[in-house]
Amino acid sequence: MGAASRIIIADDHPLIRGALRQAVEGAVEGCEVAECGDLDALSRELDGNADADLVLLDLAMPGVRGFSGLLYLRAQHPGVPVMVVSANEDRGVMRRCIDFGACGFIPKTTGIDAMRAAIRSVLEGQTWTPADVDLSAPADKDTADLVRRLSSLTPQQVRVLMMLSEGLLNKQIAWELSVSEATIKAHVSAILQKLGVESRTQAVIAAAKIEAGQWKGGEIPPG
Repeated sequence: MGAASRIIIADDHPLIRGALRQAVEGAVEGCEVAECGDLDALSRELDGNADADLVLLDLAMPGVRGFSGLLYLRAQHPGVPVMVVSANEDRGVMRRCIDFGACGFIPKTTGIDAMRAAIRSVLEGQTWTPADVDLSAPADKDTADLVRRLSSLTPQQVRVLMMLSEGLLNKQIAWELSVSEATIKAHVSAILQKLGVESRTQAVIAAAKIEAGQWKGGEIPPG
């Protein structure tokens, strides 16, 4: 750890960011802390500083819906550890975050001393969750299949999938990503194949369920 540690806090509430900064600075002496209020700002920060030691990610902020932000970061920046910090205290959600590649999950109700211990633990290469979250059992078959399907998507395809779930048209996605509409059509075709669905509507429904952690592997939503 030490002075070289760089930690990014991604949360849309300034008061929460301030509390997390206090926790981080008390956990890691001399660390550099950056703050981001939405996924776009976080992406820009990581594009400019891909050597971050840890990202503290809220599950609910602009550009992030459910697990989508975590999925995008794991696809786009697989070498950067991501620890979820969320008001959601559902143990199943915590376990799913770990299955999707998070290195830890801190409920926002966690006391500051425990939060600091959790941050230090993750920076030392460990996984941290509340003690009552069972990480010993393997992921269930549906989750394992979902992780496999999602891991086959490229970072750009993950972003396109997120935008599909927001109801954007191909031409709108193309404009947002500064690529041609034909490129987006190719991405959508690849996404349909990798997710095992047959239409754009089914992909949108699947994306919404993925973000909510409700999609079963191999299930083709009605469309």
